[in-house]
Amino acid sequence: MKIPLIKAAGSYKACVATSTTTGDRRKNLLNASDTVRKAGQRLRQATSGKSLHDLDDKQFSIPGIDAEHFVQWVYGNGMNTVAGAKIRGQLMAAPPNERCPLCRQGTVYQLDHFMPKSLFPALCVDPLNLVPVCERCNLIKGNRRPKQLENTLLHPYLDRISHERWLDARTAHDGEMVRLEFFVTPPASWDATLAARVAHHFQLFELGRRYAVDANRVIGDLTFRVDRQRALGGAAMVRAYLQDEADTRFAADANSIEGVTYATLAADDRYCQGPTAASIPPP
Repeated sequence: MKIPLIKAAGSYKACVATSTTTGDRRKNLLNASDTVRKAGQRLRQATSGKSLHDLDDKQFSIPGIDAEHFVQWVYGNGMNTVAGAKIRGQLMAAPPNERCPLCRQGTVYQLDHFMPKSLFPALCVDPLNLVPVCERCNLIKGNRRPKQLENTLLHPYLDRISHERWLDARTAHDGEMVRLEFFVTPPASWDATLAARVAHHFQLFELGRRYAVDANRVIGDLTFRVDRQRALGGAAMVRAYLQDEADTRFAADANSIEGVTYATLAADDRYCQGPTAASIPPP
């Protein structure tokens, strides 16, 4: 997902330009522009240095305005102005096919503050801090902030891991029923820190369970087609069919959930062979 081209200062200016506040409140909002600009610089320095976990939230407060009111005036009200809505629309349109970049499943519905707005109010309308997500992921993440590098969640604008295969699965058999269990297999090119971050992200958002639900639906839908392939050409035809389906999906997405599902089934001899004559109950 591409980094938004909207600048932090421009976003803040757009959100406060038509503010209906008057007197000291409006003066404080306008005077906060420099604080917001410096906060954006600190955020970008931290992202480039992979030190988001070291950011001191005290450096992201607004002089003369408490965090709750500032966020309400600038983000809550500002994003509902004509200029703010335009920015919000650009951000919400960033993920391909409107898919949540945190789980790669849900439809984007909300903007999440990567660094929580309650702790980092100066970043409340910084485009780099606003990530379009699905409602479920936003609820799971809540106000979490990174406490150390290893548990810093993946940032969709900054952490590019989609070009390498890291998602994997294994089959589990229960009689003639088969289901998939998903997990992370770090590529050799990853360092230990990135592997730890991906594993933490995977666990926090319950991706193993969520992906398994999707995969098991696919398996159910496959039954008729796989049985037909098996009747026509046995396990070899089933395996070829499944691998072709996997390759098709991997061509578009190296970590396609369906791709992993098909590839894992293709590698499972028991699934490809199907029930043996001895295991089929008599009529």
